[in-house]
Amino acid sequence: MVFTLAGVHVKVRGYEKLPAGHCIVVANHASIVDGVLLQGFLPPRFSFVIKGEMQRIPGISFLMRRVGSKFVERFDASGSARDARHLLRAASAGESLTFFAEGTVISQPGLSRFRAGAFVAAIKASVPIVPLAISGSRQVLLAHTLLPRHGHLRIDILNPVEPSHQAFADRKDLAELSRQRILEVLDEPDLLAGKTDA
Repeated sequence: MVFTLAGVHVKVRGYEKLPAGHCIVVANHASIVDGVLLQGFLPPRFSFVIKGEMQRIPGISFLMRRVGSKFVERFDASGSARDARHLLRAASAGESLTFFAEGTVISQPGLSRFRAGAFVAAIKASVPIVPLAISGSRQVLLAHTLLPRHGHLRIDILNPVEPSHQAFADRKDLAELSRQRILEVLDEPDLLAGKTDA
């Protein structure tokens, strides 16, 4: 694997917390190769939901298409609505999906606002949400670069939020619960701290 060859050591904790059935994983996003990283460590049944702009990065686009990634439009309303319907059908049909819930990579360290898509799909399809934290990728895999540096990464697969949880009554509550679980183990600050509309 490219990370091993580059001298990057990856530790994964919590494999046993992944549900046996289908689910939706929501992860933080600090590097444009986070999808490639998780593809190497999550079971093959997971597809990745990637912003459409990534199709213009040849190496990343090729790798993510090879593993059945789904590219979604963020800036065109009709395309975005169409993609949301496709994702809901996939989740309802038993496909396990992985979302980078922040939607994009920013240069500032920290966890930013989560977009609604993953949580709407989980509620409507009645499937568990599994928060996942990637720590260290911002230092090892700098934003907007493809070549990793020597270092250590940690992937924490956290306790799933089951459809029976009260947070499933509202997508904002579900997103906030998932954010808080990630923040508990993430080596970065909460960029929404002190803001009233989290």
